[in-house]
Amino acid sequence: MRTEVDGATIREPVALPALAGLRVHLVGVGGAGMSGAAALLLEAGAIVSGSDLVPFDGMGDLVARGARIAVGHREEQLRTGVDLVVISAAIPRENPEFAAARARGVPVIKYAALLGGLMARRKGVAIAGTHGKSTTTAMTVHLFRQAGLDPSFILGAKSAQTNGGSGYGRGPHFIVESCEYDRSFLHLHPQCAAILNLEADHLDCYQDLEHVVGAFAEFASQVRPDGLIIGNGDDPMVMQAVRSSVARVQTFGLDNEADWEVADVRSEGGRSAFDVRFCGDRILSTELAIPGRHNVANALAATALAFHAGADVQGIAKALASFDGVGRRLTWRGERGGVTILDDYAHHPTEIRVTLEAARGRYEPKRLWVVFQPHQYARTCHFMDDFARSFALADEVIVPDIYGARESDPQACSAGAQELASRICRLGGHARYVPSLEGATAHLMECVVDGDLVITMGAGDVWKVADDLVARICRPDRA
Repeated sequence: MRTEVDGATIREPVALPALAGLRVHLVGVGGAGMSGAAALLLEAGAIVSGSDLVPFDGMGDLVARGARIAVGHREEQLRTGVDLVVISAAIPRENPEFAAARARGVPVIKYAALLGGLMARRKGVAIAGTHGKSTTTAMTVHLFRQAGLDPSFILGAKSAQTNGGSGYGRGPHFIVESCEYDRSFLHLHPQCAAILNLEADHLDCYQDLEHVVGAFAEFASQVRPDGLIIGNGDDPMVMQAVRSSVARVQTFGLDNEADWEVADVRSEGGRSAFDVRFCGDRILSTELAIPGRHNVANALAATALAFHAGADVQGIAKALASFDGVGRRLTWRGERGGVTILDDYAHHPTEIRVTLEAARGRYEPKRLWVVFQPHQYARTCHFMDDFARSFALADEVIVPDIYGARESDPQACSAGAQELASRICRLGGHARYVPSLEGATAHLMECVVDGDLVITMGAGDVWKVADDLVARICRPDRA
């Protein structure tokens, strides 16, 4: 088996042996994608072990299904007889389990290479883009399942409707959320792909937007020649990325002429109702339970993928209307005394803007409070002005310290958060720097009143504020 540990581009998928009985150890198994891969491997009959630095959501479920999971990384946790070690993108070479695998000659691959190897066995369906990947991937899985196509899949988020972040189906398709971080999606060679949008992000591994576009162009070039790309015709960067693709390209869009379009868009009780047109012909009418104009665009991409896989158009319409989203995407957490609490994963200026727009349209609050935990010091500094402008629809913003992720300088994380709060205020907004999540909860407890909407927002652990608020002021059920 081929080994890949240094992030080099792989042009051909890793050849995986039969999964039944394969002993696989996952280092960094607690991540959404890695834990989903562990669950899928278990369903396929593999013998799974793994480790992570801290306990994680879903750890108990993996153990109950037969996985051996340890907290902490130690050499002795790499059992004798392991056939394959899979590492997350965050695992360094000096990790003791990684080092032990190399010393014993055990093949080591990154999570992204595992996805590429799994996809090579099926008809791959890959959803890529700077924003909206998790929602669109889960939506696509839901459409395929409702059509009886029974796909295998791995998401980067949790979804109650898909019964978790992964599934091992008996159908021919393998649907994957395809992340551009570390150029991970270049391990994939899908039959069909969707590119939802394209902006500068992950600038810790890309030099600039031009290099991001280049990586997406390379991803598009890896779609099989007899395959199909569904690209956002409203996004010039996406159109640039797919320009040289050998696969057939169809466009979707809300603003410009496209192969896949919407018509007669109506807002009904915070939901979007609309018709879908393909090549000028109306093929279905539907509505979305999840709010936001951006999700209408996501629905177009998912519809196109399901349609070309053979799903019935009326079945697609019903499945879109019943899709209820994924975790941490404007997720309702509780309500009491007229105060509503939501939680969201948005951590890029564009995501913040469209999320706040959707929340205002759905809930029409008297005041909209946001607890925004910036994610990564480098991202916060690079997009500082864009972040400040993105909160224009918020009435009050609380900014705790930056969630460092791959950084560990607490002074920088504090200074960056203070600067963001200051810039929001200089633009005419109302923002307050509150260093800790506990302090953010305490401030909200003193200030929120009937009619307020509170959104905790970010890719770190800001959801703990929503948890605390729910525990302190909210009834457990939604009456």
